[in-house]
Formats: sequence, C-alpha cells, structure tokens
Amino acid sequence: MKILHKDIKKGTFKLKIENLDDLWYLSYILDKGDLVKGQTQRKLKVGADQTKQVKKTITLKIKVEEMEFHKYSDILRISGTIIEGPEDVPKGSHHTINAEVDSIISVEKEQFLKYQIDKLKEASEVKLPKILISVMDREEAFFALLKNHGYELLSRIEGDVQKKRIEEKKKATFYPEIIKILENYDKRYKLDNIILASPAFFKEDLFKEIKNENLKRKIVLATCSSVREDALNEVLKRDEIQEVLKRDRVAKEVNLVENLLKEISKGSLGVYSLNETKLAVEAGAVSELLVTDKLILTKRQKGEFKVIDDIMRFTEELNGKIYIISSDHEAGKKLDGLGGIGAILRYKLHY
Repeated sequence: MKILHKDIKKGTFKLKIENLDDLWYLSYILDKGDLVKGQTQRKLKVGADQTKQVKKTITLKIKVEEMEFHKYSDILRISGTIIEGPEDVPKGSHHTINAEVDSIISVEKEQFLKYQIDKLKEASEVKLPKILISVMDREEAFFALLKNHGYELLSRIEGDVQKKRIEEKKKATFYPEIIKILENYDKRYKLDNIILASPAFFKEDLFKEIKNENLKRKIVLATCSSVREDALNEVLKRDEIQEVLKRDRVAKEVNLVENLLKEISKGSLGVYSLNETKLAVEAGAVSELLVTDKLILTKRQKGEFKVIDDIMRFTEELNGKIYIISSDHEAGKKLDGLGGIGAILRYKLHY
C-alpha cells in the first residue's frame, strides 16, 4: 500500500492499493461511519426526458455502512450513503465503491486509533518474501528479483540453439547453466521461493533435471506467453505470485498460533477466550495479541466490535503487538476453537 497523503490531526489518509493484501489491511481499518472517497461507476440518467441511462466514471464520497471482502476475490466492496459528488447524483442515496488493485482511496475518520495508523504503516512497509522470477525456454532465460514495486532484473543469458537437429544436445548444456544460476542466486539472496515460468513444457523439462532437493522445494511453476523481459511483468500478474505471497503470510500466522498453543499447553505464558484475554490486557501483561478475522467480522455484524476494539487499543497503548489471523487455514481454525482470541504474555498472571 502506498500512502499518498496523510493528516493525522484531521483524520485523513489517501491510499493507493497495490496488491490484494492491501485490501485485506483496508478491510480491518475501515469502520462504520468513516468517510471514503474514490472513483466509481454509476448509472446516470441523460437526455432531455431523462429516460436513457449510461454508466459514468465519477468521484464520490460516501459514509460507510458496510463492507464485503472475500480473500479469494480481488475487490473490497464499500457501501454507504453519498455525501459528496456531482450535482446530478442525489446526496443521501446509496452507492458501493469497489476498491481493487490500483484504486486510489481517501479515508476520513473522526480519529485514527494508534493501531489503525500502525496497520497502515505496516501495509506500506510490508517486507516481501525473497522471490526470484525466472522466465526461460531452450534458447533464453531472464532472472529477476521481486520488489515492492515490480522487479529488479538481475541477468539474462542465451543458449545456443540454432538448428533443430542439434536442439537436444544444446538443451542438455543450457539447462544445467540455468540451474547453476538458480543455485547461485539462492545462495546469494537466501531465497524463500523461485517462480519458474515458460511457454509450453520447458519449465517442466528443466525442473526434472534439478537434483538439488532444497532448490526444488522452493520452486513454483508458472506459465508465460513468451520469453522476453516483458514476460516478467506478465508473471507478476499471475496467480502463482499471489499464492506464494499468501503462503508466506500463512506460515508466519501458523507460527504465531503454534507458539500460543505451546504456551497454553505448558500453563505458562498463554491465555485464550475473550474474558481471559481481556483480563490479561487490563493487567498490562500482553506481549502479543492474536485475533482471528472471523471473530472481528462476527462482532462487527452483531454490533459488538467495541469490546474487541478496546482490547486492541489497550494492547497497543501498552506496547503490545497485534496480529490478525486468517480463519481460512488450520491454525486460524484452531484459534477460532479457542474463542477467536488469545495472547502471549510478558509474565505469568497465575502461579
């Protein structure tokens, strides 16, 4: 997420959505009653008799009433009543702004809470896993490192395939060269993942030749339409990239939940359930607070979010860290089974 403008005293942030994770962050920062401004499409009546309708792209400001976001879609639907827009759009009528990748959204609150500001900062500074992208075929290969804003081209190599009758011989010498480069980059950058992309079957052929099992475990295969530098941009838009990024976040969340479960099983520095966690927060004992997105969504739908909000605010006032855990994976489901909330403590509350 890119923060284009902020005025904390006035309670305003202008944000550019850069990836699907940004929508996830935004969905937990917005509250009912916030003001959201952005470009949107709306059907407007035109013509002398106002009978014809056309879709126009306009800028509206709405007062948020509800949000709908599914992690496997690419849109956060923000619905509410219009309070500002063109003259031919009636104020007070309902509208939905669809926030998606590349959208620019302005958010106004009566007051941004500290944890909300920190979440925006976290989203703008989120560290990507170290991912190498390689697009290749039997004649050429490009290697690039994933960055927050695109990629950094590291190198390009060419094979020596000139005639079909020597194709197999040349492939046998070119693929090991690619593998050696992958191993060198893995060692140099300590890669988390490698996206290996090609048209047709070339990536599968190369993958079969890799003997390094540690390297193979890091590789995710993808498809691209050509082998040019432009293909790197094509791969950036592939689902495989989002899957790898999601997998990295899930791994971190699993570790957090497993640490909590370990402390609970030892009867040491772990608490769970809403009441026990609230007591620990009020005692100033919470080091890490874990809350599932399912619990947050449920409390919001029931109009009971304030108790969760108070716990989160108090945790951060006492320099505790807050982690929102997805309920979609097994670790999140385990936490939901404990009430959807728990905490790792600085010290034991009971002896």
